[in-house]
Amino acid sequence: MNSSSFIAFLPELVLLTGALVLFFVTLGEKLVARARLVALITAVAVIAASILSFHQTAVLFTGAYRIDAFSQLLKLVLSGGFAAVLLLSGPLPDIRERIRPEYYLFLTLSVTGLIMLVSCVDVIALIIALELSSFPLYMLVPMRREREGQRAQMEAAVKYIMFGVAANGLMLFGVSYLFGLTGTTSLPLMLERLAPVVHSPLAIVGLALTFCGLFYKLAVFPFHFWTPDVYQGAANETASLIASLPKVGAIAVLVRFTSLASTENHTLALLLTGLAVISMFYGNLIALGQKDFKRLLGFSSIAHAGYAVVGFVALSEAGSAAALYYITGYMVMVLACFTVISRVSRDGTNVAISELAGLHRRSPLLAATLIIGVFGLAGIPPFVGFMGKLSLLTAALAKGYLGLVIVTMINAAIAVYYYLRVIREAIFGDPGVNAAPIILTTSTRILCVTLIVVIIALGVAPSAVMDAIGSSLAEINAPVVTTYVP
Repeated sequence: MNSSSFIAFLPELVLLTGALVLFFVTLGEKLVARARLVALITAVAVIAASILSFHQTAVLFTGAYRIDAFSQLLKLVLSGGFAAVLLLSGPLPDIRERIRPEYYLFLTLSVTGLIMLVSCVDVIALIIALELSSFPLYMLVPMRREREGQRAQMEAAVKYIMFGVAANGLMLFGVSYLFGLTGTTSLPLMLERLAPVVHSPLAIVGLALTFCGLFYKLAVFPFHFWTPDVYQGAANETASLIASLPKVGAIAVLVRFTSLASTENHTLALLLTGLAVISMFYGNLIALGQKDFKRLLGFSSIAHAGYAVVGFVALSEAGSAAALYYITGYMVMVLACFTVISRVSRDGTNVAISELAGLHRRSPLLAATLIIGVFGLAGIPPFVGFMGKLSLLTAALAKGYLGLVIVTMINAAIAVYYYLRVIREAIFGDPGVNAAPIILTTSTRILCVTLIVVIIALGVAPSAVMDAIGSSLAEINAPVVTTYVP
């Protein structure tokens, strides 16, 4: 590996080094503070590495791994999300103390898999990266400490693993179909060879099954059943990770799959339309009756996955850019909500919507973070959620999907109701016995202010991000210098 490819691969190297150091830290006893410090240093270092390697391009490992503007932009987004999750985690009050160092190790390994996922252009490498990002998450869910009469984390972990294994099995089965049709595992070459036979039943079934693993990450119907239970059963910090970063990785891979698809591929567009519509209605309608805030976010995430899929229905560069922009904004907004949950929570317990009552008096900064995050999720201007939905609808309408646009707007209106219910409780609710002020640490204050600024900035001035995403998509299939790594 020469110096140029070394710099291009720097974010991955930093994360792998951080994971190795964390592994040795976990061999000791009561080294929680040290493990957290190593994880934070790794997060800062990977952000710096992503910035340093931002304009680097290379194809490594005989064409299986592509580093380009598209992957480097998403690595910067994921590394920022990694740092936010670590700041949000705090002292991990709901994780068993004995295994808290291992928590940071598994967290870092999962992010490493996601960082690698966005650069994989070979289905074998893609599946390996997908598993690397998934299996640590399976371990994080049951790490929540047990409470008297409550073992929801074990049920959540079993559901998460079982659905994950089933989705990955279907994905492998679909990949075998595509390999049989094309004779290659290289994603660009596979999609190119699929073009003449893409309307055949075998190709349609192969693509549909291959998407299963990605739809599972996104919580798109019908791979959504695990979502509310895992959100509710996992620790608040674990749920914040599951709800945010993996969705960015899944959208990135979907972009690579659909970037070479023809706009005339009506079969694929019809499949994506059906999944988007069902996901939106199911998530929004069930969320209306939820009382647990995390469970509400779980069902709403199904609807937001449907919104993101709307961008892919257009099978255009504008639609893919809109989906990436939307999911990036969603990551920031949902992290804002989980920051509030983790600080309002007493000793790591779940937070009911009623427990947010009077939050503006208990902690004005947390209340502002919640209001802006929830308004953004509801699609209210001038926040990023509004601009994200607008860009998705514009891309779909440009390709003539008027019915889909109307359905999406109806679902956005439904979502406003249950989101405003959260805001009403936080502003007008009576805190009662929960009126004690919430003391925030300096790191929490910095995180809250940063999330607020990003949500507003992405909504008020989205052009810089959209232009960067558009430029990266324009180069996604451009040839780059190949560097062979033994």
